[in-house]
Amino acid sequence: MPLLFSFLLLLLTWLSTFVQPADSPAWVKQVGAKTTPTSKAIFPVGKYKAVGDGKTLNTQAIQAAIDAAAKKGGIVTFEPGQYVTGSLFLKKGVTLQIDKGVTILGSENLKDYPEIQTRVAGIEMKWPAALLNILDQDNVAITGQGTVDGQGKVFWDAYWALRKEYEPKGLRWIVDYDAKRPRTLLVSNASNVTLKGITLQRAGFWTVHILYSKNVTADGLTIRNNIGGHGPSTDGIDIDSSSYVLVQNCDIDCNDDNFCLKSGRDWDGLRVNRPTEYVVIRDCVAGAGAGLVTCGSETSGGIRHIFAHNLKAKGTSAGLRIKSALTRGGTVEDIVFEDVAMDGVGSAVEVEMNWNPSYSYSELPAGYSLDTAPPYWKTMLMKVEPERGLPHYRNVRVARLKVQNAKIGIRAVGLPNSILENFSFDDLAITANKAGTINYTKGWTLKNIDIKSADGAPVAIQNSAELKQ
Repeated sequence: MPLLFSFLLLLLTWLSTFVQPADSPAWVKQVGAKTTPTSKAIFPVGKYKAVGDGKTLNTQAIQAAIDAAAKKGGIVTFEPGQYVTGSLFLKKGVTLQIDKGVTILGSENLKDYPEIQTRVAGIEMKWPAALLNILDQDNVAITGQGTVDGQGKVFWDAYWALRKEYEPKGLRWIVDYDAKRPRTLLVSNASNVTLKGITLQRAGFWTVHILYSKNVTADGLTIRNNIGGHGPSTDGIDIDSSSYVLVQNCDIDCNDDNFCLKSGRDWDGLRVNRPTEYVVIRDCVAGAGAGLVTCGSETSGGIRHIFAHNLKAKGTSAGLRIKSALTRGGTVEDIVFEDVAMDGVGSAVEVEMNWNPSYSYSELPAGYSLDTAPPYWKTMLMKVEPERGLPHYRNVRVARLKVQNAKIGIRAVGLPNSILENFSFDDLAITANKAGTINYTKGWTLKNIDIKSADGAPVAIQNSAELKQ
């Protein structure tokens, strides 16, 4: 009987991965990788002279194993140990298997990350390659129960030193671009990519960046970026102008947005004009970080058709967060956020259009010449017409949200010339210090909303037409 019970439990767990909530959109079944590498040929990195002593730089040896596996497909494996490496580039048909007891250590020398043409923080520019790169490839996997450690503190320290120098000069807006820091894992212009099981920690910059890609699965990733300090802008998983992405069973504790949807910044993002769309985020947990699920602030190409459900947050600055700026433009729409539990968050729901002005708006201070500025400075300084720069948010659904110990329940503020349209809130139970604010909205529905504030005041509602309660 115990064996039969175990079998039935395993069967039910397996079947549950195919069951969607009754109200889930039809496109949900199309997300994620459609293929995975099938070759079982083994390519041990030790055969190519890689040494897991935590000291030897193994970039060439590990890349040689990847290149050999790529000829006919195969699995690149490691003996237990710590393998220091710079940028590695995976290829079609290859599985990088990082088993328990194996740690990939990112080099602390920026020279070990060659610059590539990419997009970083919303603009296209030359930037150091990531530690692990899947560029222009199809049918690739990174799996296992091992660890990828970006050893990012050296890059955090360099960023803070540069920011301390730049802020008095009026250059806060360009610090993140001048302080070149490697991401940990980059999937760019790729398809049918599976990332499963690994732990990623101490990212130098963003941890997992899914850019210009389609049919990607991130399953069972653990991200820890607050080890040995608090790395600035160490986002968890960034989905950037990509589509049909599945994120599930992930556990993130970082120092910026945990699960983040992006689509370009300002003039350059409007030029590229590629949306992030058809994304499922489910069965995930977030600890420290700026947002459980964040749309933006890079919204220029649009963010739409997002289904996030069965999530938990403890200690994030916000739960559902939609943010942009008045030079960013783009439309955020068809966002569904259901069955979420939060504890000790800043705002359960936070919606804003003029986020972080010192970072969001670029202006060349006196004493600097545009003629001698780097190309990406010029890109950042390209002007956006006011009407084109307005972001728009509409058709957002929040349902079955349970929140305790929040600072603010709902803070949603539109603009007189960009109203928050057609949001629906259904079955919310929130305890917070303050109930919050709703301003400049149209066509909102509030049903079965219970927000208990410490000061006893209700949500302040202003400039809101066609509100149904």
